[in-house]
Amino acid sequence: MSTLTLVRHGQACAFSDSPDRLSPTGREQARALGRHWIEAGTRFDAAYHGTLRRQRESCEAVANEFRKASVPFPQPEIRPGLNEYATQDLLTSIAPRVAGRDPEFAPLWHDWQTNPDSAGRNRRFQLMFEAIATRWVRGRLGEPSLEPWDEFRSRVLSALLLIREANKGGRRVVAFTSGGPIGVAVQTCLKSPPTTALELNWRVRNTSLTTFLFSGTRISLDGFNELPHLSRKPDLVTFR
Repeated sequence: MSTLTLVRHGQACAFSDSPDRLSPTGREQARALGRHWIEAGTRFDAAYHGTLRRQRESCEAVANEFRKASVPFPQPEIRPGLNEYATQDLLTSIAPRVAGRDPEFAPLWHDWQTNPDSAGRNRRFQLMFEAIATRWVRGRLGEPSLEPWDEFRSRVLSALLLIREANKGGRRVVAFTSGGPIGVAVQTCLKSPPTTALELNWRVRNTSLTTFLFSGTRISLDGFNELPHLSRKPDLVTFR
């Protein structure tokens, strides 16, 4: 059996002018993961990440810890299929348009927009984002510029299949990706409804580990959303 560990990137700079870069917290989360693996004796035969900066920076932070400890870490390969769906497009351009034509969604959008600094900001954002993302999964957005849900799911699964096919025979593989692809991978493995991928996505924490065992066409879930490297650092646990 081979092992595939999917790592969600570290905390990024959400709601900033450069949302695709790691925050200081995100960098420390990734460094802690690297140190944990070194101390645990975990070694990898192959590594992958998408083209997003936050995914690459997470991988680099881990690899740097291995390098500092003089422990080998594989040269990462780039797989665009591991990229997240267009979260920024959903928030900055599509959500305002949907709010203008969807009376059910409009109050959620305006509530988040008009209360940006309140104590309930994260809750308001989550309610709004879940609503827009659920419409996307169900094909109700009517936004031709946005990658359809079925295409997103297909490209994620294609990327993961290629990784599995290249790593047969008891290899240990790590891939740095995002919450959406992790949700798709788990939902597909469990043969759950498509909306389950979103529900899982909401729960995936930064630099958490989701692990699969695979051999041939068989694949099983071995662990989900684990944070062994942050067990003694609760202040570094983040969802966004």
